Amino acid sequence: MTMNKTDQLAAATVNDPRWAAVAARDAGADGRFFYSVKTTGVYCRPSCGARLPRPENVAFHPSTQAAEAAGFRACQRCRPDQPPLSQQHAQTVAALCRFIESAEAVTTLEALSERAGLSPHHLHRVFKAVTGLTPKAYAAAHRARRLRGELDRSDNTVTEAIYDAGYNANSRFYEESGRVLGMTPSAWRAGGADTEIRFAIGQCSLGAILVARSARGVCAIALGDDPEQLARDLQDRFPQARLIGGDDDFERLVAQVVGLIEAPQRGLDLPLDVRGTAFQQRVWQALQDIAPGRTASYSEIAERIGAPASVRAVAQACGANPIAVAIPCHRVVRRDGALSGYRWGVERKRALLQRESAA
Repeated sequence: MTMNKTDQLAAATVNDPRWAAVAARDAGADGRFFYSVKTTGVYCRPSCGARLPRPENVAFHPSTQAAEAAGFRACQRCRPDQPPLSQQHAQTVAALCRFIESAEAVTTLEALSERAGLSPHHLHRVFKAVTGLTPKAYAAAHRARRLRGELDRSDNTVTEAIYDAGYNANSRFYEESGRVLGMTPSAWRAGGADTEIRFAIGQCSLGAILVARSARGVCAIALGDDPEQLARDLQDRFPQARLIGGDDDFERLVAQVVGLIEAPQRGLDLPLDVRGTAFQQRVWQALQDIAPGRTASYSEIAERIGAPASVRAVAQACGANPIAVAIPCHRVVRRDGALSGYRWGVERKRALLQRESAA
């Protein structure tokens, strides 16, 4: 049976892969092409939320200029002649981040939403999608960075540093000082003075291994070729801390960690002393949810923590992970499955994945 012209147009549109993106309102296709609707005379982004048009009325265009040259005007709903919504959101959030960082006091979500011209709920969702953090968590992380910088200065007191960093009261800060600094502010200013870190260095099939533990839990598992360099790296983290060689009990902990290296699927049921930004800690928690023998891409981790646009920041958080294997950043690979950089060497990453896969 011969199709009429309308049916032919509809079939041609439906068979075009771009139609699937329009039907799915795929924001990932925005900017790659635009579509017009002859019955309305407008052109739209693929992600436009308008009612799906009949396929025989649709035409595709490589650019806004091409759509307008064909006689169509921009849709007032998705505004395809404006920067992509994701870019607009990124610009809005970047401006809010600068505002948060320059504000003398903690800024409320309501004040931020009024400044951005968005509802509080919508701003909360957009801010988290762009940065991976809520506005409150971003402000807290920035305040913590300011505090560390203020404490590193020698011309002010600890109390002045706390207030200069944006904390309104000493009591409020000391309630969260362990989470922010991992120790008291005085100990931080002294480079970790009065902080005990027990450590030991051993050997495993992947080379030298250093295990360190604070009063809160395991704070470092490092791999390398030079045992002395591993010890120097630990000392550099807390130059004034008391580094104490492990006793027999500690050697048993090292044996457990070596066992984890040799059979990573066992897991390590020990408390961890994990110190990092709020974003880093969210990434590291997501890494611990990857089962042995499985892998995830950086983009998948970004999506799991609710920050799909923060793939590069996820990769940086993986690279900053101080606790090898127990926080399994070796299970994160590129989207195509290829191995990317690993803090302790790509060959060690390959070996760990092979062992888990074989198990």
